[in-house]
Amino acid sequence: MKGISSQSFFLLVALTVLPAITSCSKKVQTGIPVGQFGSLTGAQATFGESSDKGVQLALEEINGSGGVLGQQIRLITRDNQSKPGETSTTVRELITRDKVVALIGEVASGRSLEAAPIAQRSGIPMISPSSTSEKVTEAGDHIFRVCFIDPFQGKVCAKFARGLGVTKAAILTDVSKDYSLGLTKSFRTEFAKGGGVITGEQSYSGGDKDFSAQLTAIKAGNPQVIFLPAYYTEAPLIIRQARQLGITVPFIGGDGWDSPELVAVGGDSVEGCYFSNHFSNQSTDPKVTSFVTSYRKKYGSDPDAISALGYDTLRILADAMKRAGTTDPAKVNAAITITKDFPGVTGKITLDEHRNPNKPAVILQVKNGKFAYVETIAP
Repeated sequence: MKGISSQSFFLLVALTVLPAITSCSKKVQTGIPVGQFGSLTGAQATFGESSDKGVQLALEEINGSGGVLGQQIRLITRDNQSKPGETSTTVRELITRDKVVALIGEVASGRSLEAAPIAQRSGIPMISPSSTSEKVTEAGDHIFRVCFIDPFQGKVCAKFARGLGVTKAAILTDVSKDYSLGLTKSFRTEFAKGGGVITGEQSYSGGDKDFSAQLTAIKAGNPQVIFLPAYYTEAPLIIRQARQLGITVPFIGGDGWDSPELVAVGGDSVEGCYFSNHFSNQSTDPKVTSFVTSYRKKYGSDPDAISALGYDTLRILADAMKRAGTTDPAKVNAAITITKDFPGVTGKITLDEHRNPNKPAVILQVKNGKFAYVETIAP
């Protein structure tokens, strides 16, 4: 150290170490913080993954076009692992720690119902892509959705069944899911209005594996169709066991069937069965074809309805921010409330006084291992 004073030495050390310390410090986060919570792992992971893919595609397009109000959207995603109780923790973290200005989620109605009171109390707008239970938006004026609700979906399935000439139907309900209970209630009411007869009702709980007792009882009633408002996690197992018991009539389900797992697990057993949904990737609408093309380019596969709903959700939020002229949660909330004729890929979206959209449903049929479009049924 000859020739270097102690002052010069310490200055040299400081100049050497300071940049390293600075480079290791936490980077300042920029952009508009938007929280997404969903089931990216666990029992309903394909739902969460599909929704996230749609949201990510919308994010890429929005930010690629200059963002919102001169800023990029910064999406912060949290996985609730499809577990009850995890959603409340992740949502609180997004609001209190990450300071998000809005929330996207959840796919499942039960988990949206867990999150909604927290978002409502915090004054943070929350938009569910695909929670269809009517109870979700009843949580308060900060809770929205872009999907149709269970009462409408149940009516659609009942109307379609009657259109097939069916007069006798059985119902098998998952009593652990608000989603399933809601569809059952509306299907039962609508089917009876048209003169239909419910030959029997049975129930199970999500996670069950053996449905032989319920199916044997249903078979004894000799129905022409079986309404199964289940998630894809149980639906193919149930239908496969039904076929093994000699039940050959078609099953009709809701949008909870919309997963590649339905065919992967159900195989030939689910051929010819029907389900209601929010979207068909076979549509020739220019908005839909453009979305399908972009999705295929990014992911190498066709989008399902959950992806399309996720895509529409972030786009509606971005549109509301632009119309509000600010990212202030209260003003963004007010702008979402008056969303009208938004050109979504899942249909033209106008929110009613309960913050639910008026939009049609489509009926799909499992045909040759694919989901084939059958018809559109309007509200």
